[in-house]
Amino acid sequence: MAKQTGAKRKYTTITIPAPLFHRIQERIKTTGFSSVSDYVTYILRETTSEMEMRKAGKKETESVMEKLRALGYA
Repeated sequence: MAKQTGAKRKYTTITIPAPLFHRIQERIKTTGFSSVSDYVTYILRETTSEMEMRKAGKKETESVMEKLRALGYA
């Protein structure tokens, strides 16, 4: 893991099935990821970000629909 100056990073441990760990280990050999942990962290961040964007988009759509209804449309 990269060292961080200043505040310490806090970590927790998660468990995944061993076969999945080994599959990821094989997959990252040809990438820039230095560990399974780095890869999994990247995937989780990307997935979480996408989910948050979808949720924000849904709220925005609902807001626009609400405004249209208030104006007599839809």
